[in-house]
Amino acid sequence: MLRAPADAPATPRFIVPVLASGGLVAAIMQTIVVPLIPSLPTLLDAAPDDASWVLTATLLAGAVATPVAGRMGDMFGKRRMMIVSLGLLVVGAVCSALSGSLALMVVGRVLQGAGAGAIPLGISLMKDILPADRQGSAIAFMSSTMGTGAAIGLPASALVAENADWHLLFWGAGAVGALALVAVVAVVPESGLRAGGRFDVVGAAGLAVWLTGLLLVISKGNTWGWTSPAVVGPAAVAAVVAPLWAMFELRRKAPLVDLRTTVRRPVLVTNCASVLIGFAMYGSVMILPQLLQAPRGTGFGLGQSMLAAGLCMAPSGLVMLFASPLSARLTAARGARTTLLVGATVLGSAFAAASFLMHAVWQIVLIAIVTGLGIALAYAAMPTLIMQNVPVGETAAANGLNTLMRSLGTSMSSAIMAVLLADAFVTTGGGALPTGLGAFRLAYTVAAAAALTGALLCLLLPRERR
Repeated sequence: MLRAPADAPATPRFIVPVLASGGLVAAIMQTIVVPLIPSLPTLLDAAPDDASWVLTATLLAGAVATPVAGRMGDMFGKRRMMIVSLGLLVVGAVCSALSGSLALMVVGRVLQGAGAGAIPLGISLMKDILPADRQGSAIAFMSSTMGTGAAIGLPASALVAENADWHLLFWGAGAVGALALVAVVAVVPESGLRAGGRFDVVGAAGLAVWLTGLLLVISKGNTWGWTSPAVVGPAAVAAVVAPLWAMFELRRKAPLVDLRTTVRRPVLVTNCASVLIGFAMYGSVMILPQLLQAPRGTGFGLGQSMLAAGLCMAPSGLVMLFASPLSARLTAARGARTTLLVGATVLGSAFAAASFLMHAVWQIVLIAIVTGLGIALAYAAMPTLIMQNVPVGETAAANGLNTLMRSLGTSMSSAIMAVLLADAFVTTGGGALPTGLGAFRLAYTVAAAAALTGALLCLLLPRERR
């Protein structure tokens, strides 16, 4: 472990909101395009399958870039890499704002996905530069920005999409990102911790290959057909390259991903639980807005506009924000293991109850609030558990890998929930089939099972010595 000269210390009360603003921007960039999804083929003059690359490209870029940015942050400076990540977000937003074609829009979304590492880098910076008594609440607050950004981004995007030129979405996001970038440069000091070694270029390339193959299968299987060559080919590539990559990483002295650390029980269990909780979390993003926006004529829909649906989801993000002090206190008193267990249990219980609360807008808002509380507690505990169990020189890379695990969960959720909810909107000559509520109940049940399985995994975590 090497220690580089640290920048002049800054006041912690400014560091925390500035770093959190960077995480908020990253989260907003990921969700800003969601209200535009139905209109993308028309807006970009593209076939629906081609237009879906606007989402897929962001997913692929973020999955590969997050662990890479984390490792580079450990080696070359976390603040430096966070500045790079925010810069990519801003440039990507400008590209999307200037786009009138699918190609430039996809380029912009790739750059925005590549900037997703800002959140785990910010969390690791907090661990390095804040006093010990401020770290718990700061990390919880930073973690909450992932949900808060979505809660802000969805209604804001819907408002602009319904009333103005959609390009304004990206101009606004780029301006907010530029402000966050300037604030990080002006306020946040660099961590003095550095990891030695040379950057693992081969490991990064191998990770990119097998992750891209895996995520293409998950995200495009429904569209391309699970047995089509376009899906079987990437699946085969991922199956072959992943074990070869793992063997190569195990032989490296300074690997991109330290697999010996990741198989330690606390790290492995936390990452597995993260996949399941990420799956359940995205279930709320998929299920609740569709139920709100489905026409009343279906017999189960609540007939809300895109903007109204976004506003109904906004309390969930506010709960995540205001729950961060609660998660910090719970972690300080009982340990991050307990916080993760409670969060996953609350999330799973909310989805289990949701099967009986689908008949009024206030019921959906209530479910969104309770799921937001569960997500806030769980997401705040994950980075703490990870950083408690990895060497100090690997915190950013380990947090990046944990973020990747959550992304894998959300990707699987997107694919599976799309299949489950497809039956809800199948129509016949007589109108919507009466299977709509059944499809939503099944989706809720799957999300609840994922979260509660994550809670059971938490029992495998060793108890922390207080």
